[in-house]
Amino acid sequence: MTATSTPVGEHTNRESISPEHNPLGLSGIEFIEYATSKPQALGQVLEMMGWRPVARHRSREVLLYRQGDMNVIINAHASGLPHALNPTDKPVIAALGLRVRDAAKAYHRALELGAWGVPTHVEVMELNIPAIHGVGSSRIYFIDRVRDFSIYDVDFVPIPSVEAHPSALAGFHFFGLVQYIGNDRLLDWMEFYRELLGFEALASTERFGILPKGRIMKSPCNTFFLQLIEPEPGVLALEEEERFQRMALGCEDVPAATALLGQRGVEFAAMQGAKDASGDAPSSAGALTRTWLSGVSFELVSTAKRVPA
Repeated sequence: MTATSTPVGEHTNRESISPEHNPLGLSGIEFIEYATSKPQALGQVLEMMGWRPVARHRSREVLLYRQGDMNVIINAHASGLPHALNPTDKPVIAALGLRVRDAAKAYHRALELGAWGVPTHVEVMELNIPAIHGVGSSRIYFIDRVRDFSIYDVDFVPIPSVEAHPSALAGFHFFGLVQYIGNDRLLDWMEFYRELLGFEALASTERFGILPKGRIMKSPCNTFFLQLIEPEPGVLALEEEERFQRMALGCEDVPAATALLGQRGVEFAAMQGAKDASGDAPSSAGALTRTWLSGVSFELVSTAKRVPA
């Protein structure tokens, strides 16, 4: 994903964004969920990246990990629902939870615009969270932004003697998701996110992080991005389905963050430097971790303000 002159989350008043531009009252990512049959192995990777297990699901093999305001769910529970993404050895991003002004209204609006609703099977003491089908077999959940309690208060039991809200390493926060798409599907997916969720496509010259590919779309709340990447020209994307490929984490000082993660055993496959405003000392625009478990990686993206040359 280069950093813009105004980093993510620095708009002055989120509530001032008009309904015309933010029809769902979207206000960021509530959680990202992985499905895997090897939750302990993925949990070890998340802990190296700074997350901590803070709660277990009451009735399913599901764990909640957290650092700062970033919630990551590891789901190892096999679902009996049709078209559900059941866990396999290779972890995949199975769901994206979005904070919205009114979850029920957001869900029904999405259905009216042609989204496919996800059937739910709610057990005793579980919340019914509305969702639509996303890329591949993934789901997009709508979470009420303003409540007297969080969704985790009902479905999860805190792990004893564990800090419920551990601080984020290096000021990490959700920057966005990278999505792999099929040949000639870019316009379809851009329309999907624009019509259903209110995303806006950035200029084709705007880039973030280390991989200047695809097209980037900005959430209507200005808090995260989606990067849509097609196959290389002349390559047929037949071997794998479209999917969320990885998450991107924002931070102000990428070199400091990579050094800190390196001390925790994280290895990096690539880094990219960008000259500062003086044109002298290079500072890192981003970094990409090595790949774990045949498909899990994380991208770091600099959100430090950079003055255009």
